[in-house]
Amino acid sequence: MGGVVEKGRRRYDGPSVADRTFRFAVRCVRLIRHLEEQRGRAVSVTSSLERQLLRSATSIGANLEEAQAAESRRDFLHKTSIAQKEARETTYWLRLLRATEIIDNERTEDLADESHRLLRIISSIAANTARNSKQSDPRN
Repeated sequence: MGGVVEKGRRRYDGPSVADRTFRFAVRCVRLIRHLEEQRGRAVSVTSSLERQLLRSATSIGANLEEAQAAESRRDFLHKTSIAQKEARETTYWLRLLRATEIIDNERTEDLADESHRLLRIISSIAANTARNSKQSDPRN
């Protein structure tokens, strides 16, 4: 996995988290388009789950983009935390689509793995931001 250990800290040399979340959302959209082609069964349930997955998957990157324009560290942490929640929700919808056999495991396995990786990255960003905020706040 990309990354270099430098002064006891891990530095990632791969694509930015914003790029990864955007590509992740694109891949989820492609999955939804594939599901749309298979409309023959359980249309209302499938359609509802598609919308849920689409909303949460695309929201991850959108909230990280908003975080980049945050007005304060607190605002940045809030937006990052929302992205974290959306990544968790996306993982849930992917799991549900597999468990209900709406889509096969092969089609979603890589997306589920990336969702978990993005969640770890975003959780790390949120934890580091919270820790740095406490260290720089003279009231704490």
